[in-house]
Amino acid sequence: MATVHKLIIGNAIDMREIPDESIQLMVTSPPYFNAPFDYKQLYQSYDQYLQILGEVAKEAYRVLQNGRIAVLNIDDMLVDGEKFPIVADATHLFLQAGFRYRDRIIWKKPDGYLRISRRSGVMLQNPYPMYYYPDNTLESILIFQKGKFNYRSIPDAVRLASKIDLERFQKEKWYMTLWEMVNVLPNSELEKDIAAFPEELPYRIISLFSYVGETVLDPFVGSGTTMKVARLLGRNSIGIEIKESLIPIIRKKIGFEGQLTLEQQEDTFEIILREKVSQSEEIR
Repeated sequence: MATVHKLIIGNAIDMREIPDESIQLMVTSPPYFNAPFDYKQLYQSYDQYLQILGEVAKEAYRVLQNGRIAVLNIDDMLVDGEKFPIVADATHLFLQAGFRYRDRIIWKKPDGYLRISRRSGVMLQNPYPMYYYPDNTLESILIFQKGKFNYRSIPDAVRLASKIDLERFQKEKWYMTLWEMVNVLPNSELEKDIAAFPEELPYRIISLFSYVGETVLDPFVGSGTTMKVARLLGRNSIGIEIKESLIPIIRKKIGFEGQLTLEQQEDTFEIILREKVSQSEEIR
């Protein structure tokens, strides 16, 4: 089945290119708030960061079909010694936008993985009460839903083509609210200076909450992981990214670089540069 993929270079608070209720699933991981390894000092304040998330939530609600799912991979952030309750605030913003809260999954990274310095070392140097600061190897996967899904709206042939691998579902314990997944290592070839999530995360979400031939949106697409997995699973995708410099990385990651196979040539990839519409391109 041929798939269609569109990359929009612009700000995700405005999804003008996407019609109302034309998306079947949103899965994304917003930039960490002023993280030194992601977009350091990108936001002037935490309030500005939340305002942007709120606008994205409103646009996501507009473009999602009724009954469909929005997934946010996000976590609280420690910046210059101050901890920000991003999970709680993001949940509130999506509820304000009209979504209902469906579930929360905890992503557990491998033991020993820490992206920043160990906070627990304070206790080792000062083994007394009030010196406790835990190291964090967890992230939240927040699941929201717009209204209620009509299961009878999906044709039998599409349901069959989208059947989930139950052996993998059981073996990897997808049924639990704790998912153990290996993170993307810093400075991986296509993720240098990008806090990308592992392919396994969108793989599970796309498999569990969308059907073959449907469209998946990632408004903070980064290096293009969601778009790559959507294509592998026979879904269409739309990615929004503010950094134009990431175009070559996204193109390479999702497989639209160099000589394409006959099967790949059926798929299409379009790039829209806002305010530069004439430079949009389509690759077949």
